[in-house]
Amino acid sequence: MAHDLLAPWAEIVPDAPYPMTAADLARLPEDGRSYELVRGRLVRMPPTGPEHGDVAQDLGMALRLFVKSHKLGRVFAAETGFLVTQPGTQEETELAPDVSFVQADRLPPRKEWPPFLQLAPDLVAEVVSPSQSRPDMAKKAQEWLRAGARLVWIIWPKRQEVDVWLPDNQTPSKTLKIGDALDGHDVVPGFSYALADLFA
Repeated sequence: MAHDLLAPWAEIVPDAPYPMTAADLARLPEDGRSYELVRGRLVRMPPTGPEHGDVAQDLGMALRLFVKSHKLGRVFAAETGFLVTQPGTQEETELAPDVSFVQADRLPPRKEWPPFLQLAPDLVAEVVSPSQSRPDMAKKAQEWLRAGARLVWIIWPKRQEVDVWLPDNQTPSKTLKIGDALDGHDVVPGFSYALADLFA
């Protein structure tokens, strides 16, 4: 995969009509691939395998059940796009995490939802693909934190580890191992999920 310093977790699409906008992204024909937009550049995600999908689905379901039962907000599935363009930046950025949570008081009414929510999720979880490295995913975690996310989980299925990122982190605040549990902190208060269950 040809990486780029702008978005090293993905592959830049070289022949797209640049600069692209979120509206252009929404109009792309379905081709079975996942795309994001980073400062006007179209980037293509590596294909995901069954382990990736299983972990993302498992975490999403556990988080959704907890959030719904406590009426905390909404949990969104993989490929839900968020328009997170920074103020003063003309070229748009739209990112699509594997799992995300947004607090209820930050969401517009459902009938007013645009094609991409124009905010950063409070919580983002990204499941790492085999072609992605720790420096790649550190860059993506920092991109999410700059956009306003308050908690980022970078999930490593092969290593059975999770890097926990908090605002202003230059490195993960901690790396959880198989005997540990995810903690929702003050972002999803009371949520806990054992890594032994996540990777079972």
